[in-house]
Amino acid sequence: MSAVPAKSPVAEALPPPLVVSGVGKSYGEDEGEPNEVIGDISFSLASGEIVSLVGPSGCGKTTLLNLLSGLTPPTRGSVLWHGRPLRGVPKGVGYMLQKDLLLPWRTTLRNVTLGLELTALSQGEREKKAHSILNKVGLGSFHDYYPSALSGGMRQRAALARTLVTEPEVILLDEPFAALDFQTKLILESDMAKLVRSEGRSVLMITHDVEEAVSLSDRVIVLTHRPSRIKAIHEIHLDADRGDMMAVRDSPHFTGYVREIWSQLDVRMGNR
Repeated sequence: MSAVPAKSPVAEALPPPLVVSGVGKSYGEDEGEPNEVIGDISFSLASGEIVSLVGPSGCGKTTLLNLLSGLTPPTRGSVLWHGRPLRGVPKGVGYMLQKDLLLPWRTTLRNVTLGLELTALSQGEREKKAHSILNKVGLGSFHDYYPSALSGGMRQRAALARTLVTEPEVILLDEPFAALDFQTKLILESDMAKLVRSEGRSVLMITHDVEEAVSLSDRVIVLTHRPSRIKAIHEIHLDADRGDMMAVRDSPHFTGYVREIWSQLDVRMGNR
């Protein structure tokens, strides 16, 4: 019998990429009438894990993502990236929004290389990396197209390529596929899942789509109405290829997860 290799003590000692402890956010405290958006939220994101945050409209999901990315300071609590307190925008983090925000005067290739222009890479090295990631997202032959010539799905692929080309360890996603038709959405979800899982990247995504959350995620965190807190955390175990969104939706337990999470959302009319 062959011996099981011992785990590296260094690897075991590494902290999770993201640890959130008692984070809250209020506005207007100086005026004496604080508007509390985030109540008290604590969770962590492990290396190579995909976690989705779902909650009622207006519960502060985007505000929370902005707190975790360093764009907005929390009112209380702490955010640790790799065991260190958050100070500004952390390194090794990519942020992809619902809007692609492609620069119309740049080609697809030049939009993707934008994030690399602050690095020490030469132009040739930047373009080589950009071509490689464009091929992975199916846009290799569209590298010289301008955004106006791309469909909505192709523009989101370009935005995904721009996010991935810098090789972030953690990717923050703010409803990146919400504006797409169902077919295009499934294809992009599958492509994104395959890419990030094959490369061991961590993903934290906010979404209103419970089926999307269940199909993509290892865990789904359900938030309450504002001031938002964590209502439930679901470990997602599906007997299917997690890179195939149709196979995942055909998994025997998929509908059960979706129904349970939906029942916990406490969606109220007039709360949008």
